[in-house]
Amino acid sequence: MPEPIVFQAHDNYVLALQFSHDGNTLISGGMDSLIRMWSVPGWEQVRIVEGHEHSVNTLALSPGGDYFISGSTDGTVRRWSFPGGDLLNTYRDRKKTVAAARISADGNWVAGAYYGGRAAVWALDGETVAQIPASKKNLGGIAFSPDGRLIALSGLGDDITLWSLPEGELLGTLEGHSTAVTHLEFMAEGAQLISLGYDQSIRFWDTSSWELIRAVQSDKPGVRGLLLNQDESLAALALEGLIQHFRVSDWSLAREIQAGAKVVSSMAFSPDGNFFVTGGADKKIRVWELN
Repeated sequence: MPEPIVFQAHDNYVLALQFSHDGNTLISGGMDSLIRMWSVPGWEQVRIVEGHEHSVNTLALSPGGDYFISGSTDGTVRRWSFPGGDLLNTYRDRKKTVAAARISADGNWVAGAYYGGRAAVWALDGETVAQIPASKKNLGGIAFSPDGRLIALSGLGDDITLWSLPEGELLGTLEGHSTAVTHLEFMAEGAQLISLGYDQSIRFWDTSSWELIRAVQSDKPGVRGLLLNQDESLAALALEGLIQHFRVSDWSLAREIQAGAKVVSSMAFSPDGNFFVTGGADKKIRVWELN
């Protein structure tokens, strides 16, 4: 792999990365409480968005690309205009950390997964759609089904729970991981759910039967993150000082990338697949040109 472009991005960990749909802007969130926007491919800062009081842990862009949300240790999920960065709404269910936040496929609902085991779903105007007491332990994974009728939650417990929307009723539990489940994502147009656990395993679930389709195991320790590219052909795994890209179809290794930082705290693929970007504990963003 060619050497990456490297630049200082935040004053602490770079915790979240999100490309705009046209690929012309990269949004980053940091432990310094700031959100920054960067030009692509110039990688120049074009905007700083301020408002959170603590770490920005998660970012998500709306399907229409006209707004994005951020979740923070200050206990809020905030909605911002894009590309302007104007604050549109602030959502709060409790004062604890928001570890993950997502937007429904129709763009009408936002959701936050909180430490302390609770999740909340809001309409854009701030009306509460559902409050879900999913666990007594910290949540870290959250995903809307594409039809918006279900939300999947996970965290420090080893189970994945499935909840109906807007009723907020428990539909079922997926068992199989032996430790905390850190990442959830619907794929294949909602036909599958993919999960990543601290047990180093990645599991694929059939969403019609909720049976396990397959499970793959990382042969390296310290898996910290999972990300699918735009067409779901590649999955990126963040490990200690290393990134691995796997072909999703047969889970064969496509490439290994020396991460340049021991802790990779965020990742993003550009929509066209030309760039792969990481944020690290060293406060830097690294950009690899894949094609």
